[in-house]
Amino acid sequence: MSTGRLTMRIATSIQAIGRAAWDACANPDPGAASVDDGPADPARQDEPDTAAQAYHPFMAYDFLHALEASGCVGGRSGWTPVHVVAEAADGSVAGVMPAYAKSHSQGEYVFDHGWADAYERAGGRYYPKLQVCAPFTPATGRRFLVRPGQDATAVRESLIAGAKAALGSFGGSSIHLTFIGREDWEQLGARGFLRRTDQQFHWLNEGYGTFDDFLAALASRKRKTIKRERRDALTDGITIERLTGAAITEEAWDAFFAFYMDTGSRKWGRPYLNRAFYAGIGADMADRILLVMARRAGRYVAGAINFIGSDTLYGRHWGCIEDHPFLHFEVCYHQAIEFAIERGLARVEAGAQGEHKLARGYRPVTTYSAHWIADPGLRRAVEHYLEREREQVAEIHEALEEAAPFRKG
Repeated sequence: MSTGRLTMRIATSIQAIGRAAWDACANPDPGAASVDDGPADPARQDEPDTAAQAYHPFMAYDFLHALEASGCVGGRSGWTPVHVVAEAADGSVAGVMPAYAKSHSQGEYVFDHGWADAYERAGGRYYPKLQVCAPFTPATGRRFLVRPGQDATAVRESLIAGAKAALGSFGGSSIHLTFIGREDWEQLGARGFLRRTDQQFHWLNEGYGTFDDFLAALASRKRKTIKRERRDALTDGITIERLTGAAITEEAWDAFFAFYMDTGSRKWGRPYLNRAFYAGIGADMADRILLVMARRAGRYVAGAINFIGSDTLYGRHWGCIEDHPFLHFEVCYHQAIEFAIERGLARVEAGAQGEHKLARGYRPVTTYSAHWIADPGLRRAVEHYLEREREQVAEIHEALEEAAPFRKG
């Protein structure tokens, strides 16, 4: 498929594109705004960073390749890679889009099961659909990955056209770009995509030098609560280890995977990720990973995995084999904040849902997705639903912001 001077093709694996070509579009300068460069511009802290120069761990070749190589994506997983590639006249890769033909709606965190059920009751076929995202990862980031020096508008338009052509090639019902930036959300809305919003909780660094500086910004009662939680979490001889890079041992990986499997089995019935995936990212991305591990009586009893972006710490999975009061809050939230302050990161994204994060100093943040639906009847019904849903999300956001634990005035 050709659009102007660009030629589109579909790659059924990220390996077929290659690390160099992919990362030249996804993370062309991984050292830009590195984790040791100090806080990012405070004026941009109210929304997740989707700037082209920012390092996004979930758009990195190594992350997406680990999903495919481990079998978490591809095969019988219901996630079939159909990555959209825009090539310049000389054959070089000008832009890429991470895309998957989906036979279900699991592992996406933007829920459209109701749309699928209604459409299929009416005689339609909702699956397969095209999902543009980082699989199993509710973290905002760029989805139009454009190589520097290219005409970004032209590449973006070509990638959209390529996604629609890919959808048509397998008879899919719809395209879903999830956890995108607000600018992409608005531009896609102008191109006929339906716009959806939701809510997450992120911690924002207001230039704090220490964790105590952060606590000083909270109302007295909330400040005392967090201090008590941190103290009580470390009773029974529990110690906390923060591991990055070469410090992440196989013992730590094995223990964390056991925690993940326990939590995933209880929450989802079948965990999405396997040990081979963690082996892959451990080999290729260890410097971009933070494991927070709790040890008691000589063994690990709980842990959480985080990924380190250029200005954001992304909290992902947690698990434990022993229950201790407040340990979840310490390992997942308080330690993440402390690490972000020490590294000068602008924000902590702690994943989907969880109003309990509000009391730990996390703030409500709107997330965005865009949806293109082929059937006019389904499109109209979803459009009306989303209009009401956006209003509700905005109202909830306002109420949650008012309930934030920070000192007034």
